[in-house]
Amino acid sequence: MHRARWRPIRAERRLLSACLLAASLLTGPASAQPAGEGLSPTLANIKATHTVRIGYRESSPPFSFLDHSNRPIGYSLELCDAIVDEIGAEVDDAGLKVDYIKVTSDDRIPALVDKKIDLECGSTTANAERGKQVAFSPLMFVAGTKLMVPKASGVNQVADLKGKTVVVTKGTTNEQAIHNVDAKQQLGLNIVTGGDHEQSYQMLVDGKADAFATDDILLYGLIARHKSQDKFRVTGDYLSYDPYGIMYRKGEPQMKEVVERAFRKLASNRDIIPLYNKWFVARLPTGEKLNVALSPQLEEAFKVLDENQ
Repeated sequence: MHRARWRPIRAERRLLSACLLAASLLTGPASAQPAGEGLSPTLANIKATHTVRIGYRESSPPFSFLDHSNRPIGYSLELCDAIVDEIGAEVDDAGLKVDYIKVTSDDRIPALVDKKIDLECGSTTANAERGKQVAFSPLMFVAGTKLMVPKASGVNQVADLKGKTVVVTKGTTNEQAIHNVDAKQQLGLNIVTGGDHEQSYQMLVDGKADAFATDDILLYGLIARHKSQDKFRVTGDYLSYDPYGIMYRKGEPQMKEVVERAFRKLASNRDIIPLYNKWFVARLPTGEKLNVALSPQLEEAFKVLDENQ
């Protein structure tokens, strides 16, 4: 899918510190590409093809999802739009095209490693295990695994699901979180998987599962998108904490600098908080409204990026 780009608009404190530390460990020390060595492999290919390939998700509102015209939109995609601007400056090509390539939670990392996409702009947790294969942008959001259950359900905590069926989306960190809590608490869960968040949600709707476990913000987004506030609720303690980042290929210091420069500019120009509010507080282009205010912890993370502070 190719189309013209649209332009971007200009927990706990310990959790934030841990997430920022994890992000710094995953991205490693900043180092610009030495002059005269040319462009990194990803940037060289972008310059040669005049195209950036962006991996997007179809059902991860408000990060990456489809509008009523089946156009990929969302918070993560606008962050990637800013990265594309920086790539254009780096390769001296202000007219870069963008190809949007659908990925799922299961194939997003292989798509990046196998060079089918250049950036993955979805709702991906940046953790040490994934950091062995890919690199991540600075922190853009912090979520955590919770449960979606029918409103009339007696389930309020994961322990209430003993012997019941839980659906998770294949290839997510939530899948591992549920397996971990099942083993730890000996719940005897029947854990089933959906191919993407929409499929997992539909399994709950169809009564094929007693609960759907994924990141809380995605659960709220799905409930809002389907206008099912009278049918489902989000409940339980956090079963994991998940710092989100934009993925790009590992081992390319020049690409790393481009990505981080895009984030620093958004923060320093005071664009990143209005961008957040556009997708989490204001009404979405598809009509839903999440009304999830910026947390003090995430606001502090954005301040870390602000070179004017």
